[in-house]
Amino acid sequence: MSRTEAGGPTNRLADDPHEVELPQGTLRYHDLGTGDPVLFVHGAFVNGDLWRNVAGPLAETGAARCLVPTLPLGGHDVPMHPDADLTPTGVAALLAEFLDAVGVERVTLVGCDTGGALCQVFLAEYPGRVERLVLTNCDAFDNFPPREALPFVWGARVPGVTGLFARSLRLAAVRRLAFRLLAKHPVDAETLAGYVGTLSTDPAVQRDLRKALLGVSPRYTNRAAEAFPSFDRPVLLAWAPEDPIFPVADAERLAELFPNARLERIPDSYALVPEDQPGRLVELLTDFLGARRTAQRAHEQDTG
Repeated sequence: MSRTEAGGPTNRLADDPHEVELPQGTLRYHDLGTGDPVLFVHGAFVNGDLWRNVAGPLAETGAARCLVPTLPLGGHDVPMHPDADLTPTGVAALLAEFLDAVGVERVTLVGCDTGGALCQVFLAEYPGRVERLVLTNCDAFDNFPPREALPFVWGARVPGVTGLFARSLRLAAVRRLAFRLLAKHPVDAETLAGYVGTLSTDPAVQRDLRKALLGVSPRYTNRAAEAFPSFDRPVLLAWAPEDPIFPVADAERLAELFPNARLERIPDSYALVPEDQPGRLVELLTDFLGARRTAQRAHEQDTG
């Protein structure tokens, strides 16, 4: 399936978002389909619309209930409370609170970019809540942040720098330049504007992003990696080897640490696999979830 065949590319998730009040603030999310719950976790400077051409088509197959929150990582419209903990463990706790609020105990986690690092931290903090794990190109081990993102993390330490960069994103040319290393294929202008429109104008959203950037540190990903050998449930690593930011060597190392992992290489993509190759990702996820149901049915027959 090509990058344009995932049920037809769209600019936004299909339905209006829901809202849930959590201790950290208001979280907007989409809840699509029925079936096994799948939690999609995006990274910095984007929002839940990153998954629009993955979660939507996957939900239409009847294979999954797709939960797609927009996290306070710069692409959100509603700021968190000023005292919200937006460190990686704080955002993992936010995800746990979200699952409690929507009545879901265990999920398949799917993460991309910074969201992949957050999935790793969530797995280490709440292993009993993870049915299985899917990581596309993302931060891992010492690459949190990767070298290319260091200016944003270092800049967050200087008051005013994050806001200055955010305001520069009002210009379409700056938005295109900012995403050039993340997506191999151009992201349409409407989508880019939706990702960072509020960030470019709202100081409270800029505050949230700065807090999240200040929390980035390899101590979180390296500590999370200590839990991987004991996680024996299925893991899929859907990785784009052409990505100039997140090396495939990290995916290979992850595959070695997880006892039940498989690595699928995705061509013609950079870090934002859901943008560059959503159709291929839908194929892999459909197969991955189907394999779990087949194994579950076999187990029930054996024990019945």
